[in-house]
This record gives sequence, structure tokens and C-alpha cells, in this order.
Amino acid sequence: MLPVVLYVLGGLLLLGAVITAFTGVFVVLLPQLLFGGLLLVVGLAIERWRYKPLLRTGPDPRWKDTGERFVDPGSGQLTAVYFDPELGERHYVVIDGQAG
Repeated sequence: MLPVVLYVLGGLLLLGAVITAFTGVFVVLLPQLLFGGLLLVVGLAIERWRYKPLLRTGPDPRWKDTGERFVDPGSGQLTAVYFDPELGERHYVVIDGQAG
């Protein structure tokens, strides 16, 4: 819910920047509106792309179990780490029936 609110706030700031640029009213606020809106929208987009959700099923067989286990701070669930040696990517998979 919070990301949606922040996207809306970022969009409103960008809309305010566009209105300010076209009307010339409150031109002093244009850099703050533009920077704030871009910071929120781009930051949220990067966060969504970078931090992937936990998987509920195991990944493709080519993925190797690293043996790493940790309790995910967001969900409180025990999580296993898998690694793809070809691509260098990691996946995080919830271990069923066990919680931290």
C-alpha cells in the first residue's frame, strides 16, 4: 500500500512541476517539485526491479543450493539461497513448514 501512495505523491509532484513550468506560477518551486517527483518515482521503480519477492517453489534445476539459510526480515520466514553459476543471479526460496 505504501508504494502506491508514494507513486501517487511522486506523480502529483511531477504534475505540479509541469503545471508550474507552463503557467509560470511559483517558478521558484519548479526544481523542488521536479527533483522530488523524479526521486520518488525512479527510486520506487529501481527498488521494485532490484528487490525480488521470495519464491514459494524451488528454482530451475540448474540453480545450485548455496546452503545459506536466513530468516527474511520482511516476512519472518526461513529462506534458502540458490545461485545460478551461468548468470550470476541469486534466488530466495521460502522453506515450507519452518519459520524463524
